[in-house]
Amino acid sequence: MSTPQLVVHRDKELMAEAAAARLITKVVDAQASRGSASVVLTGGRNGNGLLAALASSPARDAIDWSRLDLWWGDERFVPDGDPERNHTQARAALLDAVPLDPGRVHAMPAAGGAYGNDADAAAAAYAAELARAAGPEDHGPVPTFDVLMLGVGPDTHVASLFPELPGVRETERMVVGVHGAPKPPPTRISLTLPAIRAAREVWLLAAGEDKAGAAKMALSGAGEVQAPAAGAYGRARTLWLLDAAAASQLPRSLYPPASA
Repeated sequence: MSTPQLVVHRDKELMAEAAAARLITKVVDAQASRGSASVVLTGGRNGNGLLAALASSPARDAIDWSRLDLWWGDERFVPDGDPERNHTQARAALLDAVPLDPGRVHAMPAAGGAYGNDADAAAAAYAAELARAAGPEDHGPVPTFDVLMLGVGPDTHVASLFPELPGVRETERMVVGVHGAPKPPPTRISLTLPAIRAAREVWLLAAGEDKAGAAKMALSGAGEVQAPAAGAYGRARTLWLLDAAAASQLPRSLYPPASA
């Protein structure tokens, strides 16, 4: 378990640009050292804002996009191409603009596809895909992702792990179907906390005043069942990337003044 580190930016636009630059550096370093890199994407306004900033960055071509594996932390279980899907939004923000290897873009199954409307079967299939990608060096049923990004919800949810719901309590399965989510759509697929913790680095993104209470709760010792964001951490590093509004309820002792 890595101790959370905080970086606070003036506003959400600067946060997105700085996070995109940080991600470029991390991917380039991983490709230089191991030949390839793996990143887990997140949806929502902050995840998509980061992808849009990456798309417009002049440094984006430093990445060898053909040697990058992309995974998702969660997905809304709706039909392929639906504008609510994280995959659809990621394509619009970035993926369609860069030369990715389609075989290395690991979208979660969509509703109405091979698994019909069975989100649990779709989750099991994604877990099997992760297991196939894991090597002996990963010491588990998921790859050791270089960076796994998570948006933090106002209720402290990450991926589609919501407070008190069964998914956040899961300790064995790497991917679960989520039913009765408190925000629409109610049916989803999500990585679990054990899968999230397989990442070298976990980055939690939060911007806006509506995230301030969640950031305070997750960073103040709350349990992961009540505050799922508190249970999201990386093997080597856990990084909270916030704007000033989201950090407004945190004591300044948690982050260097120069980071604001």
